[in-house]
Amino acid sequence: MSIRFDGRVAIVTGAAAGLGRSHARALAVRGAKVVVNDFGGDVHGTGGSSEPAERVSEEIREAGGEAISHGASVTNAEQVAHMVESALAKWGRIDILINNAGILRDASFPKSSLQDFRAVIDVHLLGSVICSQAVWPHMKAANFGRILMTTSTSGIYGNFGQANYGAAKTGLIGLMNVLQIEGAKNDIRVNALCPSAATRMTEGLMPEPVLALLTPESVTPAALFLVSDDAPRRTILSACAGGYARIVIQETAGVFLPEAERTPEAIAARFGEICDLSTAMHCEEPGGPGMRFVKLAAAAAGVSLK
Repeated sequence: MSIRFDGRVAIVTGAAAGLGRSHARALAVRGAKVVVNDFGGDVHGTGGSSEPAERVSEEIREAGGEAISHGASVTNAEQVAHMVESALAKWGRIDILINNAGILRDASFPKSSLQDFRAVIDVHLLGSVICSQAVWPHMKAANFGRILMTTSTSGIYGNFGQANYGAAKTGLIGLMNVLQIEGAKNDIRVNALCPSAATRMTEGLMPEPVLALLTPESVTPAALFLVSDDAPRRTILSACAGGYARIVIQETAGVFLPEAERTPEAIAARFGEICDLSTAMHCEEPGGPGMRFVKLAAAAAGVSLK
């Protein structure tokens, strides 16, 4: 099976370098018409120039693909709306959105300013909200859409000095979960990529020989699969140095305590059982596997759920 994007129109944010550039170029090679979006700022989100995005767009055109550039800041709803209208005016549709734009403002938590917290959350989380909301009505009208969030191990597992970044990246998982539910009836599939790659944002964090293994091009195949026609739904896919794995949020079977036993001491006494990962389960339904406790509580109280 060959995955192609002929006739599809894709917007890739933060596409002037690193992962975004790799995603945009690969989509174009497989037939997509691409909007190369990048504000053109530095890794901290300062500055701004349309030239980096235009360079990537020109690379795509020189290779025989179709691309336009746009310097919208993903935090500016008016600029994003203009980007979407530009894509519609040129190609008449929007099928794919890869939310990839990001900045770093690393600092240990006590030294992290609220200004930096807001800046990081604005770009990663609210930027993805703004871009997704801008394309949503067009995908809904077409009964087709593929939206990809870019999360991070810093949010899922934690990383020193990245409280703002980790909080924003974990927020994207919650956004994915809700948008997937709301978009299901219109075949808008929403997934998340958890990449590890050598980019401007990871320079200096690992030794050079390790960074050499973490090419953006080894991550991009996962991104393309997650925005393909046969993409899964509500999937967090990890991609690192040629390895690909699914990340899931699980819940243990836990214990149900009768009302008279619901004390901190009872929880402490049975904490090992509560935490027993051999009983862990994954659930695709809203509310998670913990909803079974509602059934147990209703049965214990003699309440019908019908």
